Amino acid sequence: MDEGHVRVRTWEEFKRLVSEKKPRSIVFILEQSGFSPDKELTSLKLILLHDRRYFIFIDTPKGKAQALRGTGLPFHKDKNGIPNLDEDEVKSFLEKQFEKDKVEVYSFWTF
Repeated sequence: MDEGHVRVRTWEEFKRLVSEKKPRSIVFILEQSGFSPDKELTSLKLILLHDRRYFIFIDTPKGKAQALRGTGLPFHKDKNGIPNLDEDEVKSFLEKQFEKDKVEVYSFWTF
């Protein structure tokens, strides 16, 4: 398989792939869904492109939306009490994680 996408199951595996594949950059997407009144559905998607193949890790909330399951990034409540992830905090966290690999980190927004 030379093209397509590969689902990365763990944060540790994604970090290993970044060190192994040595990409120049990675992309993150903060995805929010408001379709559940009792459950936080915000997730973090990390994408690494290498040799025309996308390696994708999706980090989801654990517990009562205190933090993400894999990275441990915390949720913050906005003025209306809605939990969310801070884009700048996510970018800073990822830059520190991959500093030794000299990987640039970019945010990608979808609608």
